[in-house]
Amino acid sequence: MADEIKKTAAAKAPAKKTTVKKVAAAKAPKATEKKAEAPKAVAKPAPKAEKPVEKKVAKKAAENPNRYENRLIKKFKTEVVPALVKEFKYTSVMQCPRLEKIVINIGVGDATQNAKALEDSVAELATITGQHPVITKAKKSIATFKLRQGQSIGCKVTLRGLRMYEFYDKLVSVSLPRVRDFRGVSKNSFDGHGNYTLGVKEQLIFPEIDYDKVSKIRGMDIVMVTTANTDAECFALLDKMGMPFRK
Repeated sequence: MADEIKKTAAAKAPAKKTTVKKVAAAKAPKATEKKAEAPKAVAKPAPKAEKPVEKKVAKKAAENPNRYENRLIKKFKTEVVPALVKEFKYTSVMQCPRLEKIVINIGVGDATQNAKALEDSVAELATITGQHPVITKAKKSIATFKLRQGQSIGCKVTLRGLRMYEFYDKLVSVSLPRVRDFRGVSKNSFDGHGNYTLGVKEQLIFPEIDYDKVSKIRGMDIVMVTTANTDAECFALLDKMGMPFRK
């Protein structure tokens, strides 16, 4: 019995070793395949560091030294601000008054009977300012003028930024000198809060308007809103920016 047990144990032992070797041999190629595949992976390039915005702006300014800058804005920064600081003895440059916005308004009373009159005024105001106007409507009904509440009776434009300075420059240097018998604008049109209102009797003073295409001569109100606290500061600002006040 003992001999038989030893024989069976000896017969079983090699079988286990061979199975272990076969399993190891079968797994070996997979390991080699993985090692061979590893070098095929392509390394991704590192992302480039983005340049700061300030450097980009400085580079663009250096590339375009002759870039457009409105002459009135340049004059305001270099001449008007130092003069106002010296005159009113401001402690900071930010205390200097400046133009905030310009509002141009055209009243079209006959628009209640003729809708084309309002269309012509809108087109003319858009040509003058370079910005599409907003149509103004009546706030209340007036039976005497045959006016109903909510009816369109005019148009207006609010200019800010570069368009505001371009319109002001054109008004002061080109349009107002074209007025017949022009002797200067009034000094009494301030509202007490640093704003100035100018009335124009006809739109023909602007060079963009063609006389032959005008159906009716219309006036307009030009309101210049500034950050000045007093009328004296507003007068000094507009005077130094070229407004031809009456002497």
